[in-house]
This record gives sequence, structure tokens and C-alpha cells, in this order.
Amino acid sequence: MAQLGKGKLNYRCPSCFLRDLDIDMFYNKETGIYSCIRCQYRGTEEDVLEKNEMIRFRYKAMHQRFDKFDFD
Repeated sequence: MAQLGKGKLNYRCPSCFLRDLDIDMFYNKETGIYSCIRCQYRGTEEDVLEKNEMIRFRYKAMHQRFDKFDFD
């Protein structure tokens, strides 16, 4: 999803991203809180980055080809 305008980087909502939805979050400069436009998720930048890092394990081997399986 393209970022709207220039300025602070938009982050993906961790709650929506777990459900394979790519939703940008809005940033409130006064409170320093990110909020999702689709769900009820709200959090600080550190909280959003921490949860997005936890989600990355789903896509860790996305570009790796597995051609040998050792199930024995």
C-alpha cells in the first residue's frame, strides 16, 4: 500500500496484518499514538514495531525453495 503524503513513515497495523490485511495506521502528533482505521488497535511506535517484528516469522522463508524433505 502506498504511503499518503510525505512525512513520518506509516506503519502497518499488526492486528490487521495477522489477518493478511495491509492497512496503514494513522499517526496522531499530539499524543504520539498510532491508530488503525479498520480495527480498534492503538499503540506507540515501539509497540507497533515490536508486534510487526513478531509477525515477520510468517514470511521468513518466503523466497526460499524447499526441494528436499527429510521426514524419516
